Amino acid sequence: MSRLYAIGEMLIDFMPLETGCSLQEVTSFKRAPGGAPANVAAAAAKYGSTAYLLTQLGQDAFGDYLLQELERAGVLTEHIRRTDEAGTALAFVSLKENGERDFSFYRNPSADLLLHEDDIDPDWFAPGDILHFGSVDLVDSPMKLAHRKAIRAAKTAGALISFDPNVRLPLWKDGDSCRRAILEFLPTAHLVKISDEELEFITGISDTETAILSLFRGDVQAVVYTRGADGAELYTRRAHYIDSGFSVKALDTTGAGDAFVGGLLHSLLELHVDPQKLSALLDEHHVHLLRFANASGALTTTGAGAISALPDRSSVESLIATASSIV
Repeated sequence: MSRLYAIGEMLIDFMPLETGCSLQEVTSFKRAPGGAPANVAAAAAKYGSTAYLLTQLGQDAFGDYLLQELERAGVLTEHIRRTDEAGTALAFVSLKENGERDFSFYRNPSADLLLHEDDIDPDWFAPGDILHFGSVDLVDSPMKLAHRKAIRAAKTAGALISFDPNVRLPLWKDGDSCRRAILEFLPTAHLVKISDEELEFITGISDTETAILSLFRGDVQAVVYTRGADGAELYTRRAHYIDSGFSVKALDTTGAGDAFVGGLLHSLLELHVDPQKLSALLDEHHVHLLRFANASGALTTTGAGAISALPDRSSVESLIATASSIV
């Protein structure tokens, strides 16, 4: 069976026990496992995919906790390294009444940024696999070089490359550095997921369709444009598909985009995705792919945290079936 490899950060989100106030006003927190690549891997694993995380954790209690939570979610951890050179990354989060978030990160550097390119084994990857990455760990560090090696190796092996920029500006010295890194790596991906909040920042183009079309550079064959509660759109070089999403009562949007990606990549693995035939597969299965991904993201907002709020497959399928019967 084909496998998902997600490379990048894993950290602990300290979630507030009170909402509707700024980060400086929060007085108490509860820990939860987080980090976009880890969330994506956990979602895919929860739906039945074989999923690995490629990262490094500190040799500390926080790292022990995150390994435990990954294994509980079904993510395979044998390629995760540990180090005593730096601690596990931490993020403190505040929540507005509508579920939107504010972050403060602690990693100067954190253990994940010290993962070395020599820690990546090209023999891990095979045809039909998917390698997924984001931008958070593309800052100048050993981990950036590890990304480059993993992408080259996975692509050589015939795997699909998936990229979600997942912009987190507080982790960069300035916006230009973040944008440059995203635009450097974007052409290496076959599939790009981008949100309505990120599109103009990354492209510098205000018109939505023009901005999306500008992303088709290098190896990019498809762009998934997510619009929060309003669903998602799928663009290929020759087609455009829309799914309006699902109406749910959002409690916390943390990890919703990652759950969307995890659901999408899980479905692609089930369909035996081939990078050379990606556009044709998306044309044929776009309804299922967008419905499953949107339902995964929507249900995640109804719980607190990221991995801890991921729904199981039956819940996703039930939401899809219920919405279809109403229509």
